[in-house]
Amino acid sequence: MEIQNIKQISITDYLQQQGYSPARVQGIHFWYCSPLRNESTPSFKVNTERNQWYDFGTGEHGDIIDLVCALFLCSISEAIGLLSGTKQVAHQEFSFGGERKISVRKLKILSEQPLSNPNLLRYLAVRAIPLSVAKAYCSEVLFSNMKRTYYAIGFANDAGGWEVRSPYFKGCIAPKAITTISKGTDVLQIFEGFMDFLSWQTLNSSSTCDTIVLNSLALLPRIQEKIKGYKQVESFLDNDEAGRKSFEVLKHFCPSIIDGSVRYQTHKDLNEWLVAQSKVKEKQMLLPTIKRGIRR
Repeated sequence: MEIQNIKQISITDYLQQQGYSPARVQGIHFWYCSPLRNESTPSFKVNTERNQWYDFGTGEHGDIIDLVCALFLCSISEAIGLLSGTKQVAHQEFSFGGERKISVRKLKILSEQPLSNPNLLRYLAVRAIPLSVAKAYCSEVLFSNMKRTYYAIGFANDAGGWEVRSPYFKGCIAPKAITTISKGTDVLQIFEGFMDFLSWQTLNSSSTCDTIVLNSLALLPRIQEKIKGYKQVESFLDNDEAGRKSFEVLKHFCPSIIDGSVRYQTHKDLNEWLVAQSKVKEKQMLLPTIKRGIRR
């Protein structure tokens, strides 16, 4: 995708895909609580006509590329790489009179219940997550989108929003926030997404550590104060450029932090490593049966 086309990607659509919804809309101006820091009063403005953003709290501003650089603490070339795979969804329509109509896609939770849908259970099996582990931390949620209903695995965050996953969908039902799980210990583990957290619980069912699931690397600045006071902190981020840069940010917050990604350094993330390990175990279990079958 050419850079000029990338710059045309709607910032408001991109923020919506990342789980950020506007607090208010005033004509061509969309106001958000800043995705770059903690705040309760919206001071992050997007001008949809110019497709530019401005954070009044810090003075930062720019186009979609500048925003991705700020969100993921990455270089311009890395931001372009991330945006090259972004699907642009038009959110502006025009009537015959030329008047602009804003149509914001909003996902809404309709119900939640214990996990039971066969498609979701198969999806968990593919990800090597036992149902008992998933049920302990997730729910089956029914949500609406553009007048249609869908089901997914839901993982609640601290603000009342949900991370949702299914074989066909990956997204967030706002508000976007981190998820904290406190067990009253002085050891903290940080995960990039909830599938990685579930993977760790699968591998370590007796774990008693406190947990923070970021749900998005863009929320990393929000945990700076939360990690203070822990005797030991370990992170389990993805083995990619964004994950490595995020670990350096965490290291700035907590110089003694342990890089848990070395445990799965030959794989993209913890869940991918778990799936690979599960396949090896399956082959090992099948091997004796195969050997017995070929004896004469």
